[in-house]
Amino acid sequence: MSGRDVYEYALLRVVPRIERGECVNAGVLVYCRAKSFVTARTHLDEGRLRALDPAVDIAGVRAALSAVEGVCAGGDAAGQAAPDDAGRRFRWLIAPRSTVVQPGPVHTGLTTDPHAEAERLLDLLVR
Repeated sequence: MSGRDVYEYALLRVVPRIERGECVNAGVLVYCRAKSFVTARTHLDEGRLRALDPAVDIAGVRAALSAVEGVCAGGDAAGQAAPDDAGRRFRWLIAPRSTVVQPGPVHTGLTTDPHAEAERLLDLLVR
């Protein structure tokens, strides 16, 4: 187990009609404390989303997903979260909210490469 670090992840779900509770997985958030690493990887399947709600605001959903990626990236793209460390940004992003883009429950794992793990999870759980 040498060289492997604990990481946490959560799915990003798009819930176009809150009252129905239906969702489409649209991304993953990955945080690794040992590497001070946080990232979001997103992929929006517009067809699946429109099947749940033909009137969904695709541009608004894309903007919300892009904002999550910006918070993870830090710097100017993170807005008010820019001075926060990776862990604080992750915790803010996984806080429950009642918006169209919502985080799912947090899960954990072990990895030697959190960047590659984010891509693996995106392929496995979203694409």
